[in-house]
Amino acid sequence: MRTGPHYWPVAGRFVVAFLLFIALIGAMIAINIASYAYTRLGLSAPWIFSILIASVLGSWFNIPVARLGGNAVYEPMVVSVYGMLYVVPAWTRAETKIVAVNVGGAVIPTGLTAYLVVHARLGWQAALATALVTVVVHAVARVVPGVGIVVPTLMPAAAAAIVVWIMHAPSAAALAYVCGTMGTLIGADLLNLPRVRDLEAPVVSIGGAGTFDGIFVNGILAVILATL
Repeated sequence: MRTGPHYWPVAGRFVVAFLLFIALIGAMIAINIASYAYTRLGLSAPWIFSILIASVLGSWFNIPVARLGGNAVYEPMVVSVYGMLYVVPAWTRAETKIVAVNVGGAVIPTGLTAYLVVHARLGWQAALATALVTVVVHAVARVVPGVGIVVPTLMPAAAAAIVVWIMHAPSAAALAYVCGTMGTLIGADLLNLPRVRDLEAPVVSIGGAGTFDGIFVNGILAVILATL
């Protein structure tokens, strides 16, 4: 049996370079997929580039819109009465939570949705499709303390594509993006706002954290699936 220190057969800097290369390839593939989806929406190259950059950078920024009183926090306290010890809950503080709107995961998708609804003249189709996807997303969304609001991967995109196929909408790409994005935002985030006190976090971001990926990615995938 061989003992002694273990040496990597490849120098560490080459391993780091290889991982960076893989990450770069993955980023390029993701950008190409997103660009393809936005092209199907009829957007020009400058707008596609601007939306991609704004969405990624905007995911780091939250706009506070409300402050909610959290649950009261109690800690056990031992009280001695006539030699008997009693453990009673002592109120220490009431936690507050800040409700914020994420720029990249809520503001920008909502703005693009409004543009598509007007430009493609979706009207009642957008309202109906969004309502159907919202019902599906809300039914499967789960509030997990310490994690956030969890939705099965690709579920909103698949639901949006199926709804668009059933409705036979002429502007399939635009309708898929609208209902896939807004259905996720409303079904996962907005309809679960009454339960934000269950989340163990001082800031609750609408369209932020884990749901940014869901809203951003599912909007793009919904377009691709609906236009196959």
